[in-house]
Amino acid sequence: MLSRLPVVAPAKPAPGEARLAVLRDRPYAVVTVINAIMLFYMPLISLGIPLWIAQRTQAPTWTVSALLVLNTLSAVVFQGRVARRVRGLGSASRVVRPAGLVMFAACAVFALSTIASSAWTAGLILLAAAALLVLGEMMLASGAWEISFGLAPADKQGQYQGFFGTGQAVARMLGPLALTTLLLGWGVPGWLLLGVLFAATGIAMGPAVRWAERTRAHAGRPEATAGPDELPRPAGSSGGAHHSPTSSALPAQH
Repeated sequence: MLSRLPVVAPAKPAPGEARLAVLRDRPYAVVTVINAIMLFYMPLISLGIPLWIAQRTQAPTWTVSALLVLNTLSAVVFQGRVARRVRGLGSASRVVRPAGLVMFAACAVFALSTIASSAWTAGLILLAAAALLVLGEMMLASGAWEISFGLAPADKQGQYQGFFGTGQAVARMLGPLALTTLLLGWGVPGWLLLGVLFAATGIAMGPAVRWAERTRAHAGRPEATAGPDELPRPAGSSGGAHHSPTSSALPAQH
């Protein structure tokens, strides 16, 4: 399959332009940091929640497996439907904002699981919280994919996507320490603080994207200055990132 892809010659930097231009693109760096913080949901699913269930709730430990199955199946079945609303940078920002609020709600519900007096009650609370978390995860994935490709210059997609992708590594590296401190060390207040962090970064994504768009307009890049939902797309495309596969086909990031 890869051998059938067209050969594209590498773009050469313009005279006087830095080879790694993304390192000087401050708005894109801010967007990347915001996304990296929101990606803390990944170690939350794989580490934070299992430890919380085992040490702070009455739910049986097999609940961890049930939540992972719920997360995976939900992403497989509903990711495409969630991503259909994303058709440009404007709609992507509008999806990320409520994603943070949904993650805040998930954190608040997870916090309630510690006060449940029975295993069944705790299990039901955990399932509800996990459903909210995977919804926020899918919304974030849909918006972040569009933002990462839509803000990147057409001739520098490789370095920009590589830089944006470091957010996952940062989240997986710093997440375990931060989450164990917040959740196991602080308990319910830690959950609420984590939720506030998700909500704040989700709200901050919109202004950051608009800042990035303005800097591209000043730099004279017409491909980045089109209306938020009127970005040019390849012929036959039905939506999603104009430099990437259709957003509705992109899976949530795990």
